Amino acid sequence: MNIQGHAALVTGGGSGLGEATARELARLGAKVAVLDVNLDNAKRVASEIHGIACHCDITNTDSLQAALDEAAAAHGPARILMNIAGIGSAKRVVAKDGSPAPLEDFAKVINVNLIGTYNASRLFAAACARLDPLEDGERGVMMFTASVAAFDGQVGQQAYSASKGGLVGMTLPMARDLAQHGIRVCTIAPGLFSTPLMKQLPEPVQASLAASIPFPPRLGKPEEFAQLAAHIVTNTHLNGEVIRLDGALRMAPR
Repeated sequence: MNIQGHAALVTGGGSGLGEATARELARLGAKVAVLDVNLDNAKRVASEIHGIACHCDITNTDSLQAALDEAAAAHGPARILMNIAGIGSAKRVVAKDGSPAPLEDFAKVINVNLIGTYNASRLFAAACARLDPLEDGERGVMMFTASVAAFDGQVGQQAYSASKGGLVGMTLPMARDLAQHGIRVCTIAPGLFSTPLMKQLPEPVQASLAASIPFPPRLGKPEEFAQLAAHIVTNTHLNGEVIRLDGALRMAPR
């Protein structure tokens, strides 16, 4: 699909990997809707890329549908969905005092990262399936954002790894399911990236993490993630695939 002129939705587009992806799609000519629970961040990004900002909680169907409707009213029906919104978590199963990890914490991460992504994807797919086909019969494309934690999660990452592993496991069946509608599905599993969350860590910790990456021995750049996301859109034969973007990193247990 040629990105130029098409409407795109980016969840979590107000910061980090989502912001970089929104900027890259806009640079390539897409009409971008920046969806985020932090409306101020979404407005900041949208104003700089001449897009639209929509408040959106992907775990709330009413909020999500309202954002999709607002985006469609401004830009027309979307053919591109970038699922990047997500949260992290680190909880040991058994705490130092011997108590079990709170079930609510596990459920929250699964609800945002996995169920929220599915929620956005199902609503997007239903609308996209009604559009006229483009070249090769394609109607749209969506991307999930997993993590290398889906494959080699660290101590305390049970909820995060399970949520991202769920996205990995959902990729192929979703692609097979939506093939009849001409909608492609791919997933990026990023490693260690220089995001605002990462930058909150002390400099020595960031340097140590960067040194653990075989090559290049540095943190990933958000724009590198965005470039791959854009390539997934333009390369029509990419479908049902999970792509690690990690400099050959394999995470240690802790």
